[in-house]
Amino acid sequence: MTQRTFVERRSAAWTQLEELLARAGRRGIRRLTPDGVEAIGRLYRAVTSDLAYAQAQTYDARLTDYLNRLAARAHAYVYGAAAQTGWQRIAAFYTMTFPREVRHSIVPIALCTALTIVCVVVAYAVIGSHPADAYALLPKEMIPPEIRKSLHDSNFHFDTTQSPLESSAIITNNIRVAIIAFAGSVTLGLATLWILVQNGLMLGGLAAMFTSAGFGYDFWATIAPHGVIELTAIQIAGAAGLLIAAGIVAPGRRHRRDAVIANAKRAGVLFAGVASMLVVAGTIEGFFSPQRLPPEARVAFGAVTAVLLVLYFAFAGLQKRSLLDAQIFVDRRDAERSGWYVDDVHAQTLQR
Repeated sequence: MTQRTFVERRSAAWTQLEELLARAGRRGIRRLTPDGVEAIGRLYRAVTSDLAYAQAQTYDARLTDYLNRLAARAHAYVYGAAAQTGWQRIAAFYTMTFPREVRHSIVPIALCTALTIVCVVVAYAVIGSHPADAYALLPKEMIPPEIRKSLHDSNFHFDTTQSPLESSAIITNNIRVAIIAFAGSVTLGLATLWILVQNGLMLGGLAAMFTSAGFGYDFWATIAPHGVIELTAIQIAGAAGLLIAAGIVAPGRRHRRDAVIANAKRAGVLFAGVASMLVVAGTIEGFFSPQRLPPEARVAFGAVTAVLLVLYFAFAGLQKRSLLDAQIFVDRRDAERSGWYVDDVHAQTLQR
């Protein structure tokens, strides 16, 4: 079949699909009639087949580009992305986009977590054995005044009523660390790694100093309610910074500009989620921590948040992704049965 004949036979369907998509764009997919919605799905499958056929016949690139764009627009409506309201997009971000990206970025997140844990253990071991070495590992301003006094006065007793103030100082520091960890990408990730090292040393050092003063359990009980979320957010923020840096340092087979743009999009998703996590942690700090519940209750609350985070990042979005993959498989199978195979280039163009 010549290209001219192909266009003459199929252009009416393309025009109909364009009109339906334009109407859905102006008024929303919900305003279409049931027949109109059904027609978009049917015409979408037809256009994907037309595109595959046009590519197989090596028709003019302008025609295949047109069909490619038309199929991509229809794909968004068929699978619901463009039909979502603002609230639906927000819900989709937290139930699918963010947790999927966290799983996708597990390697840089694990790297940041490992670095933080090593620094916590080192600082705790060194300062726990020799509390006076706190000044060698930590800047003086990082050491609370009460702890400074305890380092020089063995008879000093820490006032546990000051825990809310210490908790507020810690959450303020963690927000600062998360922002710097993300922004550290502009230094090729060096500032990101350095702030993670500093934060790990500070956490381990403070834990050791409070433990030496006899208030180690209260220290962890003070941190636990909001600290699990905050510390997780910091590791994710660090991973976001490393992703952007990786696009510059190790772009792989992609052009450096393309790698940076692609990784920056992923990093943006991660940091948007981090910002929300810090809001949740701040809310806990503002309403839960001031209650001064028994240490056991605060530790239990922190344990619950840890379990919920693990479940969220491990399982959120898994089911919907599998359903979408099944739908795409059906479309590909239909195209193959008609004799026109949708190749990998087209599949990448229409990927989520």
